[in-house]
Amino acid sequence: MAPGCTVSRLNKFLRERYLNLPQGEFCQVTYVWIAYCGMDLCYKTRTMDFTPKTIADIPEWDIIGQTEGFSTEMLLAPVCMFRDPFILDSNKLVLCEVLKNTREPAESNQRNSCNKIMEKVKELHPWFGMEQEYTLLGVDGHPFGWPRLGFPKPQGTYYRCVGADRAFGRDIVECHYKACLYAGIKISGTNPEVMPSQWEFQVGPCEGIEMGDHLWMARFLLHRVCEDFGVVATLDPKPMTGDWNGAGCHINVSTVQMREQGGIEHIDRAIEKLRKRHAEHIRVYDPNGGEDNKRRLIGCQVFSSINDFSAGVANRGASIRIPYRVAQNKCGYFEDRRPAANCDPYAVTCAMARTCMLEGEEELK
Repeated sequence: MAPGCTVSRLNKFLRERYLNLPQGEFCQVTYVWIAYCGMDLCYKTRTMDFTPKTIADIPEWDIIGQTEGFSTEMLLAPVCMFRDPFILDSNKLVLCEVLKNTREPAESNQRNSCNKIMEKVKELHPWFGMEQEYTLLGVDGHPFGWPRLGFPKPQGTYYRCVGADRAFGRDIVECHYKACLYAGIKISGTNPEVMPSQWEFQVGPCEGIEMGDHLWMARFLLHRVCEDFGVVATLDPKPMTGDWNGAGCHINVSTVQMREQGGIEHIDRAIEKLRKRHAEHIRVYDPNGGEDNKRRLIGCQVFSSINDFSAGVANRGASIRIPYRVAQNKCGYFEDRRPAANCDPYAVTCAMARTCMLEGEEELK
């Protein structure tokens, strides 16, 4: 429990008494969507008198949203359904796109355009895996587990280590992992990161639009689990100034051609395309047009420089890393290490597909 947090002091055992009450044939469906700013997540819950089996069973719902600075009625269009790990079966979590009342995508809706691109490249069976780094904070904004005055020991002893003096917040990490597995999210791993109180989880491999769907819902579960513990998870790419690591969301990419024998040629070709569009990709790799990544991509602490493109085998200080095993096997995937922790996975996967998998596409938005 984080100091100073009133939410975490609520009696969780008392809460269980009510959560265990039978609910008959009714189902609670929680709609989750990306807020107008494109970074925060929102939700609201409704009762249905049956348990939905597919996403087609979930009706659209209206909300008061914002467009061009004005409040207006907008629509939540369900796109992906998960099991609810907080109030359990048969209740559901539903990820939604936000549409204007004209049925055009809202300004924050990156999924709509991403899905169109993924349809164009579906014959290539694009696989993505994203490595979501985040930092745990108290509600006062101070890193969780850090001394109230001063700083912990310098970096070097925290990365993938165990011990009460090194791993801060493991309970949250393990609860989040279990919640993702229960929900049906394709979480594939987790580990402590370089800075104390910094962690990472991986989602994937996911094909096409599924990458963004699963990572956004995994983020929602992370914030909900942290809420129970009275802790805040921040996706700020550089939460602490000074000699402390930033936080990214590396993306691993492959197509069916890259995964086949001799696929290294297709990997090299994709990297050359990315080299030509370095500046354009930087602009979509954080929600503020690259401004957030300026604090993180500084050319040291295993981060590449935001101003230069680089690629190399087993080089974690490069923009693009080709894993050693991939170079040996001459097929597989590559890793783009530039996306910031607070990136929109729809924007990142869309940019990746347009640059590497389509010919003659217009400039990235």
